[in-house]
Amino acid sequence: MREPTDPAAPALARAEALFADLSLATVTAWKAAHPGRPAIGHLPVYAPRELIDACGALPVGITGGGDQIDIVKGDACFQSYICHLPRSTVELGLGGQLDPLDGMVFPSTCDVIRNLSGIWQILFPSKLSFYLDLPQSFEDAGARFYRLQLEELADKLLQRGGLPLTPERLAASLRRYNENRAAIARLYQLRAEAPWQVPADECFVVVKAGNLLPPETHTSLVEEYLDGARRRQRRAEDRIRVVIVGSFCETPPLGLLRTLERAGCYVVGDDLNSNARWIQGDIDPGADPLEALVQAYLEQSTWSSVRYEHEKPRAEHLVEWVRRVRADGVIFAAPSFCDPALLDQPPLSKALEAAQIPFTLFKYAENTGQFQSIREQVGTFSDSLRLWGAA
Repeated sequence: MREPTDPAAPALARAEALFADLSLATVTAWKAAHPGRPAIGHLPVYAPRELIDACGALPVGITGGGDQIDIVKGDACFQSYICHLPRSTVELGLGGQLDPLDGMVFPSTCDVIRNLSGIWQILFPSKLSFYLDLPQSFEDAGARFYRLQLEELADKLLQRGGLPLTPERLAASLRRYNENRAAIARLYQLRAEAPWQVPADECFVVVKAGNLLPPETHTSLVEEYLDGARRRQRRAEDRIRVVIVGSFCETPPLGLLRTLERAGCYVVGDDLNSNARWIQGDIDPGADPLEALVQAYLEQSTWSSVRYEHEKPRAEHLVEWVRRVRADGVIFAAPSFCDPALLDQPPLSKALEAAQIPFTLFKYAENTGQFQSIREQVGTFSDSLRLWGAA
């Protein structure tokens, strides 16, 4: 229970309402206030939200239905041995909750998202379905390829009621998202410094609220919550500091995040809501804002299991991250059947062993409802680190 006089409560309440808004009432209200303008959904993990925003459309992050819906129709479209996210996304679409969307962008995250894009075209032929191939080359060829992808997406949005993409509009959008990323970075910085002020589930909900809001509106919400969190009168507890890895796409239920902290952990880093933090730092619009957006993906992207390893192995990034936030250990929390996350666990865990960083691992699904076994496992991990300094 939150304290009655919690100064962060008003902002958090609005974020929680957005978290529960599976029918996209907020998006419907935005469209009513902007007649004729489209709302474009995008799947995890990364999408060029700045370009969608610059074309006069509302970017809407779609991350499945979590544990708020039962999957019936969605199960008929996919085999059972894939992650839960595409099935619940199809369930939302067939159930009418995604009707406010005029289209969907599917980034080339994995084979499952590729298959989902094809099924979406069949189920909703009247709506835009755009498969976004992300570059694997980080040289000039990759930059040219990605620019063509973005120009094609801008043309598709124009055909759906969007505005023409201009350097001025894109530059303004880049600046708005710069401010949004900076606010989120400050939130994560506070959590790393004083995690008792910013519980993991609250941070997750506040950042995820940006999936349904224009960037400037979300920035105000984050800043309001951040101000309230700083003014909380809370004391640190005897818990270990952990980083969560592997939850970059299918997001865990709130109950799971709460369970981790109740089991004796402070989550001081995670890869949740990666779309909001994919680009590291500001994007300078310069003379060619579209080229700046292209180069930002190539040079300023975070490391991830779904991104091609460029100059530095992902394992080195993980070890540096753990040390930067002064974490005591790592929790590998991957969705069941998530090939990118699960295939990365062996090399990442090997690097942690070499660096003498303890870790534990488990799998989950977005609709998981029982966490007792996870609580016992993580509680044992926490106790061992607090008592003996090693798992």
